[in-house]
Amino acid sequence: MSATGTADAAKKREDRRLNDLVAVTVVLLTVFMAITKTKDDNINQAMQKAKADAVDAWAEYQFSRVKLHVDENGLNQLRLLETTGQIDKALAAKQAAEYDADIKKYEARSKETRTKAEGLEAEYNRLNFRDDQFDMSDIFLSIAVAVSA
Repeated sequence: MSATGTADAAKKREDRRLNDLVAVTVVLLTVFMAITKTKDDNINQAMQKAKADAVDAWAEYQFSRVKLHVDENGLNQLRLLETTGQIDKALAAKQAAEYDADIKKYEARSKETRTKAEGLEAEYNRLNFRDDQFDMSDIFLSIAVAVSA
């Protein structure tokens, strides 16, 4: 075999080796992308759940606040009626006690649901930060695959 033929064969082996390395690199990057995409999808599902739970908690909070406001208005009207002297005092006292109990209940419930909703919002934001990191990972892996190819 001539020196040129040996050099060509060596060049082909080097090219083949480089092609094999690039192919293995692309396969490894693609497998890693698939794994990170699965994790990213899991984070997205957790984000959706956290957001739905937060929306539910805020709706519950608003509902408690509306009930609280209605009871406060009812108690105020009752107190106003008491000033006219044309109301059964025993009945008014009983109704006032019910309003007071409901007001305390809705104030406590409002605090609880607000804390819960804020916690769920914080969880969503924490998950969103991680999701953004996986999105950046997807971007860089896509670039790496493109450059490798």
